[in-house]
Amino acid sequence: MIFVTAGHVDHGKTSLLRALTGVDTDRLPEEKRRGMTIDLGYAYLPLPTGETLGFVDVPGHEKFLSNMLAGVGGVQHALPVVACDDGIMPQTEEHLAILHLLRIPGLTVVLTKTDKVEAARRAEVRATLEQTLRRYAWSDVAFFEVSAITGDNIAALKAHLQALASPPATAFETRRFRLAIDRAFHVHGAGLVVTGTAFGGRVSIGDTLWLTGVGRSMRVRHLHAQNHPVETAHVGQRIALNLVGDLHKDDIARGDWLLSEAPPRPVNRCLVELDLLDPAVSLQSSQSVHLHHAASHLTGRLSLLQHPDVATKQILCELTLDTPLHLADDDVLVVRDISARHTLAGARVLSLAPPRRGKRQPTFLHWLARRAEANDDRDVLVLWLQQGTVELDAFAWARQLTAPALEIVLQSSDTLIKGGYAIDAMLAAQQCDKLTAVLAEFHAGTPEHLGVGRARLRRMALPNTPEALVFAHIDRLLAEKRLINTHGWLHLPQHRLAFTAEEELLWQHLLPLFHEPPCWVRDLAHAAQIPEETARALLHKATRLGLVIAIVRDRYYLAAQIARIAQTVRDAAIGIDNSNDNNNGSMETAALRHRFGVGRKLAIQILEFFDRSGFTSRHGNRHLLRDAELFALNDDSQQ
Repeated sequence: MIFVTAGHVDHGKTSLLRALTGVDTDRLPEEKRRGMTIDLGYAYLPLPTGETLGFVDVPGHEKFLSNMLAGVGGVQHALPVVACDDGIMPQTEEHLAILHLLRIPGLTVVLTKTDKVEAARRAEVRATLEQTLRRYAWSDVAFFEVSAITGDNIAALKAHLQALASPPATAFETRRFRLAIDRAFHVHGAGLVVTGTAFGGRVSIGDTLWLTGVGRSMRVRHLHAQNHPVETAHVGQRIALNLVGDLHKDDIARGDWLLSEAPPRPVNRCLVELDLLDPAVSLQSSQSVHLHHAASHLTGRLSLLQHPDVATKQILCELTLDTPLHLADDDVLVVRDISARHTLAGARVLSLAPPRRGKRQPTFLHWLARRAEANDDRDVLVLWLQQGTVELDAFAWARQLTAPALEIVLQSSDTLIKGGYAIDAMLAAQQCDKLTAVLAEFHAGTPEHLGVGRARLRRMALPNTPEALVFAHIDRLLAEKRLINTHGWLHLPQHRLAFTAEEELLWQHLLPLFHEPPCWVRDLAHAAQIPEETARALLHKATRLGLVIAIVRDRYYLAAQIARIAQTVRDAAIGIDNSNDNNNGSMETAALRHRFGVGRKLAIQILEFFDRSGFTSRHGNRHLLRDAELFALNDDSQQ
């Protein structure tokens, strides 16, 4: 477990940790010279149980508040320190406000320098502190009155902290590993070491982690957790990692992250719930502010989504960041005014993907308010599904869910999952209805067409829905017989297309004229002694009926001929024909010419048609198989 100190300068935070642990957390020469903490310090207290308590000592001077904020992220328990002779001072108030905004759940207040004052003064300071804590909704807070000089009550405080130490929560089983780096240094004989507080997950020796500052992977050679060498470390611990990779200390900055996998691109906009310290303080839209997240410090702008109400401390807002951040759901940023003199609010992340339009519409604001109230992963997923399609990779990152944890969340909700996307079952049914309705409109407007292909139907009905989901809808409609697939054309069961009696006679007249190589329209018309436009119109209709295929404009094969060529190409490409050649899943123009005895131009036309159809994909001179099955006609090749 990790504890963080808080409080005004010269109230005895460092002396308290020295009395508890025997460690002087002031490590910098300037700190020794000035007798004042400037940067973060660290100390550890081994317990008889084998556990080790970790302590982060923060600066108390207002000039170093940025360093203080870098040390409090990811910590679950704080030790506000107040000197009895001074009482509550400005940084006491501000540090307590920051602990409140960061939603740190545990608090143990320590009154120091008791040896300098009488009991009445101690009681007065305690009463004032209790009143201040009630303003921040803290109750039942433990108080300890100690003296680092005489050692009075230090043992009792140590016992209290030991009792708070508990086995780690199971959060590391369901969350990804995420550590905010606050220090980097070289160790002789070991190399580069980085330290920080884990926000989630676990890490083991030999793991490969992604370092955000340099944007590449690093291997973990050695680990220390709570100042002890370990094989595995987890959330709730101070961790030191010895990294292996092409890296120098100067490549790492405070605020960089070590992550269990490569993250999505950092965000420069997010939707948040502001928790205002003082609702009476006027906030302006596009107001510039300082922002503190984990160990990072940057600037940005507020864009209020609703008018502030003096009756409430919460307001929905969009943050625009001047420096992109790797944020996750429910991360909290501390917001300070642009002069860096006053803390204004805490900003809890609700969405990493703000819509470009409609953010201030009442319906969306109502949804966002419900999102602010949701904490459970399943509840958050249900809310996002109400907005439409959910990209599972983005959702898992936002919630910091491991793959098994994501699977459990998905199993607990009524969703359709396909191609890395999820959609609510009810919305999926509505989209299926939209597909059939659009197809009915198509039939009514163009009765001379049999139907459309999959890709075109998606473009017509659901252009903004991922392809994998739309194709899953189509498969469902086909299985339910609400759609029919005739030679690759999708149509409603009641819709039929056929030759007229006159067209059927003409088709039977043309059919014997087809041969290999394929026929040009003008040649068929000449052989049948009919006008070329008549032949062209008939062949267009025969194409819609799936009887012929145009490999180029006005040059036709019978569909059965194309299927036979495709099968031969497939067999030759994978080496299962009689030639015993293995072409590594591909076909070249010269090989096709040799097998079918056709000219180079026709061989190119056939292979380019297969590329357009999706049967093959061209890579240089080679055409690689994309479909392991027999060729199936798709209208995208012809429209």
